[in-house]
Amino acid sequence: MSEPGPEAQDVPEADPVAGAALAADAPAALRLLREGALTLHGRLTDASNAALYCSVTLDGVTAQCVYKPVAGERPLWDFPDGTLAGREVAAYEVSAAAGWALIPPTLLREGPHGPGMVQLWVEPDPGAAPLLALQDPAGPEEGWLPIVRADVGGGRTALLVHPDDARLRRLAVLDAVLNNADRKGGHLIPAADGRIYGIDHGVTFAVPGKLRTLLWGWAGTPLPAEALDVLGRLAADLDGALGERLAPHLTRAEIAAAADRTAALLRTAEHPLPSEDWPSIPWPPI
Repeated sequence: MSEPGPEAQDVPEADPVAGAALAADAPAALRLLREGALTLHGRLTDASNAALYCSVTLDGVTAQCVYKPVAGERPLWDFPDGTLAGREVAAYEVSAAAGWALIPPTLLREGPHGPGMVQLWVEPDPGAAPLLALQDPAGPEEGWLPIVRADVGGGRTALLVHPDDARLRRLAVLDAVLNNADRKGGHLIPAADGRIYGIDHGVTFAVPGKLRTLLWGWAGTPLPAEALDVLGRLAADLDGALGERLAPHLTRAEIAAAADRTAALLRTAEHPLPSEDWPSIPWPPI
């Protein structure tokens, strides 16, 4: 896939407030992403696969988005079926079905470099409270939950922690359903309206367990009633309309595995524990 052309010179600055407002209006955002004209502005160099920063315009409305063309994907030995773009769209469908709106509006469409995933860009709120911190290894401060002890150099360690926050807890439940293998700190976006979004869901829905996340603070604890209600709806929907929406993007085995994970969460009524057979923390973690 070639690099973005000369039009990539003028890079618009994303507005945190406008982006958050549009993300909260999913029907309007999806129409804009589906029907709007895409303009490429540059490549996100930190991404391991092609991720292009774009603007999308329709009926005088312009917003920023990310376009990840299938042509720019690198094959992954442990995700041999489908596409990363399709997995991102499938993750959005599950999030939307849950009713939690944890992933920015996302769809699959034709773009300048062929079909790909297009997702509304949500600029992080610069005034948002931190979602990760390093604290005294003796134990977390009040309101924070431990993730792992981290080597901070010089023979010293610190405790990596995240807040005991209901918004993050919903993401932890969603990740368990998606079997998210890459929930890094940089994939958590605090929006200007107080929501927290998760991004980068290309390595989800594997059949074997691959959950890697920084949201382990609730591991082994009872799921809240809200989560159990959502999981019950997802379990029914995966056998119905949601499963049909996922079918163009995932294999039957992957959809069945998502249903099995959902059923297991309902059966245990607990947040999952880290696997002993698979690294539980993504690398790099941030």
